[in-house]
Amino acid sequence: MYFCLMKIKFICIGKTGKDFLQTGEKEYLDRLKHYLPVERIEIPDLKNAKKLSVDQIKVQEGKEILTRLDAGDVLILLDENGKEFGSVQFAEFLQQRFNAGGKALTFVVGGAYGFSSEVYNRSQFKISLSRMTFSHQMVRMIFFEQLYRAMTIIRGEPYHHQ
Repeated sequence: MYFCLMKIKFICIGKTGKDFLQTGEKEYLDRLKHYLPVERIEIPDLKNAKKLSVDQIKVQEGKEILTRLDAGDVLILLDENGKEFGSVQFAEFLQQRFNAGGKALTFVVGGAYGFSSEVYNRSQFKISLSRMTFSHQMVRMIFFEQLYRAMTIIRGEPYHHQ
């Protein structure tokens, strides 16, 4: 069952500096647009971050994240302590969110130090892509591929094999 009027927003801190990762992101974002609207929002790295404490960095990044949310957004953090899904279970999770309705599913990759308490408090879900650690730049491409994979699973298309 696929019926979705929701939009996917993806918020990330900092630029993707590697061409191969940018190419991969673009590939999966282009594929995703076949299924639903996707907006990628890149928040620039903080200026003078070396002069700030870890807590100050998280608070300032958190303010930037929160200003990009709309009232009806469902906020889902990509967080190492979040719930882990297999690809089929992630597709089921998305279908449940689509069925519940709302304005947008907003996924966020934070900065190197994670999220501020304000962002955690605003979030409805936390998801972990793996128990392994990936660079923030790589997570973006991996997540877009998994989001695309989930949409093909929901639609019963032959991308995912079991």
